[in-house]
Amino acid sequence: MTWTMIRDLLAQEIADGTLEPGDRLPTEPELVARFGAGRHSVRRAVEALAKEGKLSVEQGRGTFVEEAPSLIYSIGKRTRLRRNLLPQGYDVSSVLLGADRVVAPPPVCKALGLSDGAEVVESRRKTIANGIPIAFGSNFHDAQRFPDIVERRDVLGSMTETYKSYGIDDYVRAETSMHARQARAEEAKQLKQHPDMPVIVVRAVDRQLDGQPLASSQVIWSSARVRFTMSMEDDD
Repeated sequence: MTWTMIRDLLAQEIADGTLEPGDRLPTEPELVARFGAGRHSVRRAVEALAKEGKLSVEQGRGTFVEEAPSLIYSIGKRTRLRRNLLPQGYDVSSVLLGADRVVAPPPVCKALGLSDGAEVVESRRKTIANGIPIAFGSNFHDAQRFPDIVERRDVLGSMTETYKSYGIDDYVRAETSMHARQARAEEAKQLKQHPDMPVIVVRAVDRQLDGQPLASSQVIWSSARVRFTMSMEDDD
């Protein structure tokens, strides 16, 4: 049996529920015996399904069926994480990976209208949907204006509510750029995806309604778990 036949049979079993999310795939010797194929064919089939996001290979534990979210993320005038994802029925959470007060990199200085050498608060977070990581990245805020923004964000639970605590009732997405590229080793590890699966890098700038910059961000998204759409309408 060829590796493509093994791949297709396993994919069908995942699709029809014979293999359910969280199930551990039989070991390589068991698959070799079942399909009457060589180890190379089995490995290639499993790797192909892992690249598609259908399987998760965990070192030392085995290979598991993965129920990867297929999210639609709409980017428009008002881009909000929870407003985007919660209506799609996913359990969405954000985990703080770390935060530091640092000298703003030149692109961040430009985006936030800061002078060279100005300090910013960099907060690094991972976004999780139904227990599976879908994105991680950094947000930068002017340290003079928002010295305790990380602590407030953790208490209030969302960036929208955090801005309100500073007297900022509304804000808009001023700039968004994105490009796809090969995932780096650390990125694949953070997202728990196959190293050969690409990622989408999204850079953005948010501003107050009067045009004053609020935040600059760079987020790495798993390309297999999210599809971006662009809205040209005013989403008040």
